[in-house]
Amino acid sequence: MSLQVEDSEILSKFQEEKTRNEAFNLLLKKYQQKIYWHIRRMVIDHDDADDLVQDVFIKVWKNLLSFRNDAQLYTWMYRIASNECITFLNKKKQKNNVPLDDVAYELADTLADSSYFNGDQAQRKLQEALLTLPEKQRLVFNMKYYDDMKYEEISDVLGTSVGALKASFHLAVKKIEAFLLSKD
Repeated sequence: MSLQVEDSEILSKFQEEKTRNEAFNLLLKKYQQKIYWHIRRMVIDHDDADDLVQDVFIKVWKNLLSFRNDAQLYTWMYRIASNECITFLNKKKQKNNVPLDDVAYELADTLADSSYFNGDQAQRKLQEALLTLPEKQRLVFNMKYYDDMKYEEISDVLGTSVGALKASFHLAVKKIEAFLLSKD
């Protein structure tokens, strides 16, 4: 069993050209799965999530040398991943020239066909409820509920005040409850 490598060690190795690839591989091992699931919960489709994960890590590779230690590494990467998700969903809306509600229905269809989400009915209902939320609210809910992040960490990722995030999470929970109660 290998111990997790500290971010500081990864960043230090990345600064050196001869250990840059090794550092990036360590970074991938440590964060790829977390980033994948963060993105997957937003875009639902596995292939879309895979593509976005690649885009995120390409941006991480290109910008890691200029990374300033004013945020935690995973916070910085979550910010990139969150922005990629929102950009992707907005492009999907524009490309299909459809309102967000229709994109939510399309994602719900993908959800119904997905082998990952074929678990219990409660989990599928929760995912359907999440698709009715605006993207930012969904991000906040996912980071708090699934990733168990503190409001301060989410604030660093999204650049939003803790108070606004708490309000957003509370609203998301209320909307999800209303959705679930209306489906019984």
